[in-house]
Amino acid sequence: MASALDPPPTGQTIGRVPIAGLVRQARRIAGLGQRQMARFAKVAPSTVGRVEAGGMTPSLQVLERLLGAAGLYLVVVDQEGRVIQPMEDWDDTRDGAGRRYPSHLKLILDPEPGEWWADIYGLARPPETFHRCPIDREARRRRSQWEVRVAKYRGVPPPEDPRRWTY
Repeated sequence: MASALDPPPTGQTIGRVPIAGLVRQARRIAGLGQRQMARFAKVAPSTVGRVEAGGMTPSLQVLERLLGAAGLYLVVVDQEGRVIQPMEDWDDTRDGAGRRYPSHLKLILDPEPGEWWADIYGLARPPETFHRCPIDREARRRRSQWEVRVAKYRGVPPPEDPRRWTY
């Protein structure tokens, strides 16, 4: 494991991990020669050599095939090392124009009265919506954290309930 005092890696990297060293390590784990890895990954043997020497930066597809030849997978992890799962794509949750809802906003299925921004105008409530106001979203997030992390917030008064706000 690299420490903060180690010099930065040379060559192309994924984060602080040098790609060349990653491919060499994958080959070592699987016990493959360059030609064997190339055959399993369906690339030229020279490609494996150039990637390992740092002379070539592979595309994501080629890197995935090289690692896959060694029985390894690329994953995305957060700062605590937890694997991030991709978002599901629901075909039946699209707006009136057939577009996906913004992925950075949490979708609300079957909104309750007061959860949709246009409730104050008396418009018909849609089958799904999201909170548009970033201040409202952040207040709801703080309230949710306070409710879930009881030990962390013991003795701390609850944050203001955004549902009591009037616009």
